[in-house]
Amino acid sequence: MDTKHHLIVAHEVTNDVVDRSQLANMAKKSKQVLQVDNLTVIADRGYYKGEEIKACEDNNITTYLPKSQTSNNQTKGLFGRHHFIYHPDKDEYICPAGQTAIYRCQKKDRNRMIRCYWSSACIECTIKNKCTQGKYRSITRWEHEEVLDELEARMDSNKEMMKIRKCTVEHPFGTIKSWMGATHFQMKTLQKVSTEMSLHVLAYNLKRVMNILGTKSLIEAIQA
Repeated sequence: MDTKHHLIVAHEVTNDVVDRSQLANMAKKSKQVLQVDNLTVIADRGYYKGEEIKACEDNNITTYLPKSQTSNNQTKGLFGRHHFIYHPDKDEYICPAGQTAIYRCQKKDRNRMIRCYWSSACIECTIKNKCTQGKYRSITRWEHEEVLDELEARMDSNKEMMKIRKCTVEHPFGTIKSWMGATHFQMKTLQKVSTEMSLHVLAYNLKRVMNILGTKSLIEAIQA
């Protein structure tokens, strides 16, 4: 959706059960349709994935989306990763106890290079019971983590962005669902459902343009 006229810029039907691998794909499609060199994209936390955000960054697409909260430690009542402060100049973390967690090793996890940090002071730490159940509390950092740090900083300084998203994308979703009524898609198979969805999107955009330009101006623009 574009934020000025609330038109659907790009869409795609997928049978993926989650949205985490869709951010860069849809952002690049939107950029191509709009024919711009730079683009700002706002999405919900369901699209949060490091590789997708990095792909957007590589294509001059600035992203705004909240970070997913999936820490197992926090569900156990332990310190979350955000309690550990990273110092890029020294490449080290400061833990909640004020100790320094230094770089120890690097490992590969699902085609991602991950750097590992921990402090030797963990063994005698007085608040260890609030931090880890293991011998040491290891903090991991993706090799492109600075891209996610920059995103978090943008979100902190532009808190109104998620309100813009709600005011922009929820309307067409609700409108099209209302048109469909209580039914699901009438067609079956991905190709046919994609066609059905394209017709819904076309109808929505035509109604929007008629409201913006008027029916006469729209017909003149089509004939031109």
